[in-house]
Amino acid sequence: MQKFSRAMIGAVLFLPVIGLILALSSILTNPTLISETSFLHQLGQLLGDTFWPLFGNLGLLFCVGISYGLAKDKKTEVALVSVMCFIMFLGANHSWLEYTHGIANKINGEYYGTGQTQILGFVVVDMGIFLGIILGCTIAWVHNKVSQIELPGALSMYGGAKLTLIAMTPVVIIYAMAFTWFWPFMTHGIAALTGFMKNAGVAGVFVYGFFEKFLIPTGLHHFVWSPFQLTQIGGSLTVDGQTVSGTQAIFLAYMRHPDLTPVMNDALRFSQQGMTTIFGLSGAALAFYHTAKPEKKMLAKAVLLPAIITSILTGITEPIEFTFLFISPLLWVIHATLTAASQAICDLLQVRPWGASGLIEFLAYNLPLPVSLTRWPLYIVIGIGQFVAYYVIFRTVVVKLKLKTPGREDDDDVKLYNKKDYQEKVQQEKRNTGSQADEIIKGLGGKHNIISVDNCFTRLRVAIHDLTIVDDAALKATGANGVVRNSNEVQVIYGVKVGQVRSKVDTWLANN
Repeated sequence: MQKFSRAMIGAVLFLPVIGLILALSSILTNPTLISETSFLHQLGQLLGDTFWPLFGNLGLLFCVGISYGLAKDKKTEVALVSVMCFIMFLGANHSWLEYTHGIANKINGEYYGTGQTQILGFVVVDMGIFLGIILGCTIAWVHNKVSQIELPGALSMYGGAKLTLIAMTPVVIIYAMAFTWFWPFMTHGIAALTGFMKNAGVAGVFVYGFFEKFLIPTGLHHFVWSPFQLTQIGGSLTVDGQTVSGTQAIFLAYMRHPDLTPVMNDALRFSQQGMTTIFGLSGAALAFYHTAKPEKKMLAKAVLLPAIITSILTGITEPIEFTFLFISPLLWVIHATLTAASQAICDLLQVRPWGASGLIEFLAYNLPLPVSLTRWPLYIVIGIGQFVAYYVIFRTVVVKLKLKTPGREDDDDVKLYNKKDYQEKVQQEKRNTGSQADEIIKGLGGKHNIISVDNCFTRLRVAIHDLTIVDDAALKATGANGVVRNSNEVQVIYGVKVGQVRSKVDTWLANN
């Protein structure tokens, strides 16, 4: 599951960018804000027509991303194979439906509600992103089994990744035939799961919110929120003759057509977790600052302020969360409970703005829409209450249990940098770009101890041969906020700069 999560996040990383551009498109095409005859309206229409097809073909994106992430070698070639296999499946599935006279009749000119859809001109069984996930995992597994096989003589040219394509051909055909029969049962199962979460009401939202936050240390929280945001589990809606699935796509559809319903679709009950990134953790950070030792308050502020600004603006919470995760598991349970409670309150009051991430996304998505549709001012009111609850509870627990949160340490095991220290550190990194990579490799036990390197939003994820020689202290000295060990994997938390760190490590490994 860790390997799958690491591979899946590769495709997920692009979705916030796509979503923000579509939000901008929706703002520009909103007739109440911009005239339909203006150039800006036409620009917004162009942006929407350019990026909406990406949301319509998420299955292909996940197929490529997952196969690339899970492949042990020849990653570029396996990505090309995944594109071919995806198209092959569409052709084979369409052909089998035609042969068995299984192509559905349209309902009101659309395939929505028939269990089928049209992708790249092919009418196929509607599997959403699950098609990409299943194909991507299968392609990677086959590739890792056969890509090292060397064929003899004249057949040698068909080895490597080309052998992966050959081996996948019967698999794709079998999948295309089997899913014609099997997937309708899965569709009913997905519908039942959706119905359960909806029928569970506030309790369902609370459970969702708790585990979405509680599982962050394991890296498995992606499995909680991604099905709701990206698949039919989050709900489906037909707009302009197109079916969109998942909470994010549904909200973006409302941005184009805010008059669809008087109140936002109930799928958006599962998109309020961003409240904690703006309000809740701000209260926790203030509690840490106020409970810090007087002589360490300025140093604590130097650590807490950048971390909380990152959380508020972008929704990246791990830099601030990992300041207390390893200090007190109790605080973490309280954190997950308060996050879930705020989402449950939003559900009770039918508050349904897009609140899945930070302030930037919140403003871009919600301000262009009628207040009556999302009721976002109540979101702010609930958020202020959450801020107060976090502050009071965290401060009380820290003082009563004498927790060693930032600024309360008895020694210098955790180095707190002021602004001058930080600037000097950045300048040193610029003077010697390879030094950080050197120290990271040493902290991981050397090049020979590294199996593979990947990253998600905030973590460098490294598969390791021997965990016993990994030096956590050395890794934290490179600027990491924390280190998490899972099976044979080490997750080093660097925050939003992890992409730069990954590039340095990749360059070091390629040149040494």
